[in-house]
Amino acid sequence: MCVDTYVLSIHFCFFMEGKAIDYLINEQIKDNEVRVIGPEGGQLGVMTIAEAREKAEEAGLDLVRVSPNAKPPVCKIIDFGKFRYEMARKEKDAKKKQKVVEIKEVRLSPNIEENDLNTKITQARKFLMKGNRVKVTLRFRGRELAYVNQSKVILDNFAEQLSDISTVDKQAKFEGRSMFMFLAAKSGK
Repeated sequence: MCVDTYVLSIHFCFFMEGKAIDYLINEQIKDNEVRVIGPEGGQLGVMTIAEAREKAEEAGLDLVRVSPNAKPPVCKIIDFGKFRYEMARKEKDAKKKQKVVEIKEVRLSPNIEENDLNTKITQARKFLMKGNRVKVTLRFRGRELAYVNQSKVILDNFAEQLSDISTVDKQAKFEGRSMFMFLAAKSGK
């Protein structure tokens, strides 16, 4: 009985600076000529793919195509398992250093009282101190829509009260039954 063995074609894809990079190894590389970088990082020059694979086998390492768009494509002689591990670690570190900015919302009404407004300003101040953006929404119901122009003063006052720690990211805009603006924390605070 004959057992056929199949070689699986595996592409390893990493995300570097938002772009997906495919790495082909050893027999997966179909280019005729490649520029080869040795295990120590030195250039070995342009050679045929057969010569490059032979050099990699002599060193006991893998031939990995790291720059497919170059003319000719660039291949490195490296330990692919170690290379894959290091790439995964770099990707994980990049995610760790990323800061996600959330948008918190503060809702107001046109007939809000002074103390309620101060409470909302205090809450927005806490959000801004944590580094989040704040969406200030002024909602209109029923006959309140007749006083949209006078109500813009509330949003202006809100932004002025927080001007020591924030800047107006997007000016007040009226849409549907509500008016909103965005505040962002000042850099350096």
